[in-house]
Amino acid sequence: MTQQFDLFDANGAAPAKGAGSSMKRHSPVALSEDDMVRQLHETGRYRILRKLEPRLVTTAARPGFPLKGVIIDTETTGLNHRKDEIIEIGAVAFTFDETGNIGDVIGVYSALQQPSIPIPEEITRLTGISDDMVADQMIDLYQVRAVIEPADLVIAHNAGFDRPFCETFSPIFAGKAWACSVSEIDWASRGFEGTKLGYLIGQAGYFHEGHRAVDDCFALLEVIAEGGGESGRTPFAELYEASQRSRARIFAENSPFDMKDQLKARGYRWSDGSDGRPKSWWVEIAEDALDDELRYLRTQVYRWDDADPPIKRLTAFDRFRAA
Repeated sequence: MTQQFDLFDANGAAPAKGAGSSMKRHSPVALSEDDMVRQLHETGRYRILRKLEPRLVTTAARPGFPLKGVIIDTETTGLNHRKDEIIEIGAVAFTFDETGNIGDVIGVYSALQQPSIPIPEEITRLTGISDDMVADQMIDLYQVRAVIEPADLVIAHNAGFDRPFCETFSPIFAGKAWACSVSEIDWASRGFEGTKLGYLIGQAGYFHEGHRAVDDCFALLEVIAEGGGESGRTPFAELYEASQRSRARIFAENSPFDMKDQLKARGYRWSDGSDGRPKSWWVEIAEDALDDELRYLRTQVYRWDDADPPIKRLTAFDRFRAA
């Protein structure tokens, strides 16, 4: 028996005679995935994120990209490289040229390692890595060397964290030039409102399954390879250029106590001396800004023309190292 709701449309009106056959004749055509994405975009009410697919590793790199870079990421048992340990390492090697154009992925390495202590619960919550996962696992130093040794530049998303851990783990990292994709790319000028990798990936139009360190390496590669914007320069081109510039670290030793707020507002940070640096306020600046910064310290802080605060000049081979 035909039920009542089959005889009326949503407005209570009976369907026109022959409507059923008409509907069959004009059934909608199935849309392709690209068509669905385009239609949603055109409404202006949706933003589509595409799944980030890792680039394939090539066995025959294209010519014209003579330089080699490695993106590296680590997971550790804590924040202190002097006592905590690496429990996972991920590395993606790629080629690039002198202007910062990226070529091909030429190597990938990923491994877990069992630490000497149980993994703290908060680290498992943060990373998803448990004691069961790392049981009897060990990072292969031979494979790490094979990826890192040819590199002209090692990149980490917070190199100030990863470099000290990597250098403690193996001396192969110590003689390399390092770059930081957090501090050496002006993400704000590119329209990004944050520097966390997950946010950068989302605003770039992607999402990824970030379960392993190597997944984050592939994700970072895509973020720095795309989005040249109005300047036409990719984030990686900006990063590579920044890595080649020398910088200077100034330590405002014995600065007057009442100048601390002014120094902090100018970007100085406090070192209590426990990390090997002088106990003082310090700042890192571009080398071509050194004379202006010394003039500021002498006239506004020390009020003494002959003040000579300690200065340490840095290149990519020195930056982000543990003091």
